[in-house]
Amino acid sequence: MGIENIYTQILTEHNNSSRNKHHIENPTAVLKGVNPSCGDEIELELREKDGVIEDAGFTGIGCAISQASASIMIDLIKGQTKEEALRLANLFFGMIKNEVTDESQLEDLDEAIALKDISHMPARVKCAVLGWHTLENAIHGEQNPEKS
Repeated sequence: MGIENIYTQILTEHNNSSRNKHHIENPTAVLKGVNPSCGDEIELELREKDGVIEDAGFTGIGCAISQASASIMIDLIKGQTKEEALRLANLFFGMIKNEVTDESQLEDLDEAIALKDISHMPARVKCAVLGWHTLENAIHGEQNPEKS
């Protein structure tokens, strides 16, 4: 199986899975993210305690890329400090913008590496980063920004 097929399988699994697509109990942050160019929407819920993201989930509608990216992100940030979650988000943005290409640095992104080639599809970049921008805004305490 080629690497492209593995990446496609990862995205398909996350898009079809409800593992991270649900409301969580007692969220400490709830933030909506919208991609106005295509209509994708997610609502990210985080439960943070003592600087650590204890639980996270999302709901919303959108293309397979936005939904899979949000799910992959949640797998990465659960149990992490807010600072580590922001570091991972910045690494993800660097990968999507083709600014970080060193495979050893990108290993921290685990399954999110499956979205690396999105940088070659400009129309899909906003789909891939929607959840990550929403996470960044939620951690910084912004309320319902229209950033995408």
